[in-house]
Amino acid sequence: MIEALTNKLANYLDLEQEDIQSLRESVQQVEHIEAGQDIIRVDEKPEYVHLIVEGWGCRYKYLEDGKRAIVAYLIPGDVCDIHIAMLDHMDHSVSALTPLKLAYLPREAIERCFRDNHTLARAFFWTSLVEESTMREWFVNATSRPADKRLAHLFCELLMRHWAAKLERRADRFPMPLTQNELADAMGISLVHTNRVLQRLRRDGLVEFEGRTLIVLDWARLKAFADFNPTYLHLQEDKVWAGERSVEALGSSSGR
Repeated sequence: MIEALTNKLANYLDLEQEDIQSLRESVQQVEHIEAGQDIIRVDEKPEYVHLIVEGWGCRYKYLEDGKRAIVAYLIPGDVCDIHIAMLDHMDHSVSALTPLKLAYLPREAIERCFRDNHTLARAFFWTSLVEESTMREWFVNATSRPADKRLAHLFCELLMRHWAAKLERRADRFPMPLTQNELADAMGISLVHTNRVLQRLRRDGLVEFEGRTLIVLDWARLKAFADFNPTYLHLQEDKVWAGERSVEALGSSSGR
């Protein structure tokens, strides 16, 4: 239930078994929700912190003209609203992009962690700092990189986040359930432009798709093309991957 979260946190600090058990015991209920359903809306004050167990979500805001701006993607192991223990209300909305399995942690349990468990308090504070760092990088991406590098950078980020939470046994791929519309809403470009950029990344031999799975064909080339430096994720590339294939194996065409 909480393995993806604890795997992610383990990249920052060593959790004792009692810390992990405390997190497990904090889960009060589990719920399945449909794609397109809001988990929480702007200005609401939730009574629970929501942990994504399965599926993808996003943080978003609507502009005055009704256009949606996606400001973050959420994958298993991500906590949607940890800051509600300190803030009065949400300043954005969180929605399901795919069917989701959510774990609910009561606000009181999170406040108790902050107060009584210094290890978990540091861990949650770390996740908040990484989210802020990631948002800064998204701002740089949106304002300073052309669309093809922007999308390549996102794919690098999503691959490393999957490594960090140990969500995949293969180092060269991750699920890609996002529609081109959902990519366009995050990249700040049109649907037509998104389609062209995806075609270029495939044509240049950087990525390919098998159904709803994205495969990185050449990790080194993709990183170089995207100007991707993972330091903003506060992850060390040589330490986050443990699985069937090593990071070093992701050479030209991923050995394909």
